[in-house]
Order: sequence, then C-alpha cells, then structure tokens
Amino acid sequence: MTRGGKTRSVATLRPIAAGRDVPDEAQLVVRSDPDAIRVLTEAVDAGIIPESYVRDGHPVVLERVSGALDAVAGDEDAPLPMSVTPLRPPLLAGLLAEHADVSRRRLHPRTGESMLEEVTPSQSVLSAVLARRSWPGLPVLSRVISTPVLRPDGSLLQTPGYDAATGFYLAGRVQLDPIPDRPTAAMVQEARGFLLGRFLADFPWRTAADRANYLALLVTPILRPFTRTLSPFAVVDATMPGSGKTILTCCVGLLVGQRVLTWTDSEEELRKSITTVLGDAAGVVVFDNLCEGSVIDSAVLARLVTERTWTDRRLGSNTAANFTNDRLWLATGNNLRTGGDMASRSVWVRLDPDCPRPEARTGFTIPNLDNWILDPTNQAVVLRHLLVLILDWTVHGAPTSTAVPAMRQFSRWAQYLGGFLDHHGVSGFLANAEDSRQLDEDAADWRAFLLRWHTLHADRRLTASELRRSAEPEVGPDPWDGLFPALPSGRLPSVKSLGRRLTGQVGRWRADVVLRSVPDPHGHARTYWVERERVQPERPKETAQTAIPLEPRSDLR
Repeated sequence: MTRGGKTRSVATLRPIAAGRDVPDEAQLVVRSDPDAIRVLTEAVDAGIIPESYVRDGHPVVLERVSGALDAVAGDEDAPLPMSVTPLRPPLLAGLLAEHADVSRRRLHPRTGESMLEEVTPSQSVLSAVLARRSWPGLPVLSRVISTPVLRPDGSLLQTPGYDAATGFYLAGRVQLDPIPDRPTAAMVQEARGFLLGRFLADFPWRTAADRANYLALLVTPILRPFTRTLSPFAVVDATMPGSGKTILTCCVGLLVGQRVLTWTDSEEELRKSITTVLGDAAGVVVFDNLCEGSVIDSAVLARLVTERTWTDRRLGSNTAANFTNDRLWLATGNNLRTGGDMASRSVWVRLDPDCPRPEARTGFTIPNLDNWILDPTNQAVVLRHLLVLILDWTVHGAPTSTAVPAMRQFSRWAQYLGGFLDHHGVSGFLANAEDSRQLDEDAADWRAFLLRWHTLHADRRLTASELRRSAEPEVGPDPWDGLFPALPSGRLPSVKSLGRRLTGQVGRWRADVVLRSVPDPHGHARTYWVERERVQPERPKETAQTAIPLEPRSDLR
C-alpha cells in the first residue's frame, strides 16, 4: 500500500484459530509492552529458542558457523564448528520470528472481529527482557569443546551435544566411534605402538625428555577437566628451520581447536590479544614462528599462565570481562630463550635435526605428516589412540608421580602427567628442566654480572652510586667486560634506576651467586654486595674395608 509515494507495510491479520504451524507453547499472545516483557522473559527462560544457554548471567545461543573452512596448513587458525553468540535484541527478534509466533489481539477495522496480528517486539521490550542476569531455566554452558574430555569423576565425555554434568557442549570436529570405558590390553598395546612407534617416531627429539614433555602437552587439554590444574607455558624450539615445530603444535591444535597469534614485545598489545582470544572457544593458542633467538620475557604472559581467571577490560568499553584460563599456551621458534618469571613457568620441547637441510629428510614412518594430520580421518586415529591410553590410566586408578621436579603452581599438573607417562612406560618427563634453566636469558645475564662484580669487589659493600661510578667510561679496557646492566640505548642507567634493579634481585640466587643488601647506616641509601656459595668438599665415603662396625650393646643381648 502506498501513501504520498512511499510504501508502508501492513500487518497480517488472521482469525485467532489460524496461527502458524508452531507448538502451542511457542504461540505467545501479548497485550501490551509490559505484558510482552513478562511473556517473553518466561518463554526465553523456558528455552523457546533452540540451543539456548546461560553463561555468566547472560543468555547465549549456539550456532553452527556457515562457511567456516578447515585449516589447510598447520600454522593457520582451526576454529571450532560451533560459535557461542550472546543474545542481543536484533538476534532475539530474528530467532523469535523463526521459532515462535508473537501476536497481539486486534479488532478487524471493517468487521470488528477479534484477530491476531503477528508482531515484532520493540527494541525497548527486547532490551528489557535481556537486561536481567537470572535465568534459572536455561542450562549453564561452561565451554564448547571439539574433543572428548575426562570429566572430574574420571569418566569420558564422548557423546556429542550438551553434557549437564560438566556444562560442556561437545561439537566434534572429527567422527569418532565410542571407546569402551575399559580398553582391552590389545587396544592399549596398539595405541602405544602407533603413538610412540609411528606418530612421534621421526621427530628429531633432542632428548627423551622432549618427547615425553610433548606427549604430556598433547593430552593436557583432554585431562584438564579431571586434573583441574594450571598448565605451564610450552616452548617448542629447534636449532634449525624445517625441524617440525609447527607440525607438533598443530597436532594439538587441530584436535582441540587452535588460534595462531603473532608475537609482540608490547605488553599492551599482548594483553589485548590475550583478552580477544580468550573470547573464542579454541583450546590451544600458539605464538608461532618467533624471530630466531627471541627472548620470551613478559610480565603479562607470566601473570596469565598462573591465573585461573583472566580479568581485563573489554575492548572498546569500560566494562570488565572475566574469562576462564583453560587454554594451552604455546610458542614456536628457533633457538629461543626465556627471561624473567617465564623461565620457571615454561616447559620445553626441543628438536635438533643435526643436519644442514632438515626439510630435505626422507624415509619417514608417516610420509608428509604435515599434510597427513590435516585430514580429519587421520586426526580421529590420533585422538582415538590418545583416549585409549587415557582410559587405561584411569582404569588403573589414575596414578600420579612423586618423582617429578617441583614446579610451583604447576606441580599438580606435573604429578598427574608424570603418572600418566609412567603408567605407559614413557620416561624422561621434565628431565630437561635443569638444562632449560641455561636458556633463561635473564638469569644468565644476572649471573655473569654478579660473578664479575664479585671478581672486582669481592664482598665489599657498595651503594648504587659507587657501583655505577665503577662502570663509567674510562680510557682503557672496560673492567666489567660489557656485563654491567645497561639501557636499550647502551647507556648506563641512572643511580635511581640501578638501585631499583638491584633491589629487585636481592636474595635471588643465580646458580651459585646471590645479591645481598642492607640499609646504609650513614645515609638513606642501601649497600649491596655479592656472596658466592661455598661448596663444601665431600667427605670420603667409608668402604666396607674401612668401616668400623658398632659393638653390640651387652644390655641388649
């Protein structure tokens, strides 16, 4: 119908009994805006929208993403097939139009007959409906996952769809036949043979610890709901390009979903990237292909891997967002090093092909593994064997290990994964921890500086001002041999800045040296000096020939 040259829509009027073909509970008749708010709130809470859930007090819907492509390379994002979308007024209006019949009673303008007019609720009505934070009728959605996981009670969540026990929604990326709760001995033997004898056989592991560490990382996302532990940052490092680093990370990421990020030295940009990626459902986040020789030293990242909940300001707003930190964080590169707190919060997987052209190697057990793992059928093979080993471990009581090194916040993770690996005869887990400390750039620099300090000044106590004067340029060779802390520009720090750096190192052992400090009794400054650990000479062990047996006491005969 037109008026004044403009077209306007006319609402469809129909008799009350002539509703659309929707279930009775989806026929919503409202009288006014306040009534519409009440009726629609009750309907949404009752689940009138299919695949609707509640998360952090907000209703959300699960949607299958159209046009989402599978990863065609290991260094690409591998998104999950389902997306969690918050309900907003426009989306709610569209879903109500699709799944319900929202109508108002009207009198026909000519006949006066009572009719139903299908309507779209106003923006203000929809906003009022979604403003509340209490939705007791909607199931809680904790997370969308793409692989089976071990529930807290030790059972395997492997049925696709929503799992009320965990709040997880399993949207599988691969087709997987059900796995028995108690795998047979033949199944376990086959799984070990495939994973250790074929799948991981041809990587140039530097030591057995690197293979064991990687296998622990591979099962960490599957075990996390059961172990409920934090996991350390993982560095997949190699001496040469083409060694297989990206293949290792994508083998994890393709199973549980991965996001690939570019590393940045800007703490602010890194914080924003973390907040953004935690809004996705991917189980693995990879900082891929860092520049050769890069030092991973970030206070933001050190904070991230030790916190169960990440809180940050939502991008583009002033409101705070809380995200569960349930991801596996990885980095790849050649000849990487760690610094600061990241040294004690990282686990290393190192590859060393020991040849000039690693990419030209042949004779692999699984040829073209980088392409082989991109096939969902092959991903299902790897996943099935991993799940068999996990269930065999749980059938035997999920034993933990007490022989693993202490890892502060990650000790429980190490104990669980060490027990899993011990159960399957995989040795060397975390045995490279001591070697990895040599890759701590920060510790190496401070140790060299403190050793030089002790050589020059022994145990003499110096203020920051006196120490700085000893490093000021003079004619002749540098007594500090270039080891004195400097600014990025190469200049010496100010006395105040040097004092802050020194105070931050007081009492922190760097291998066999430590910095000590006390207030200067003659002023407001502090004095500093270096102590070296005195190694006590070992007493010779008594041999059977030199040992003196104790005489038995006569009163005990």
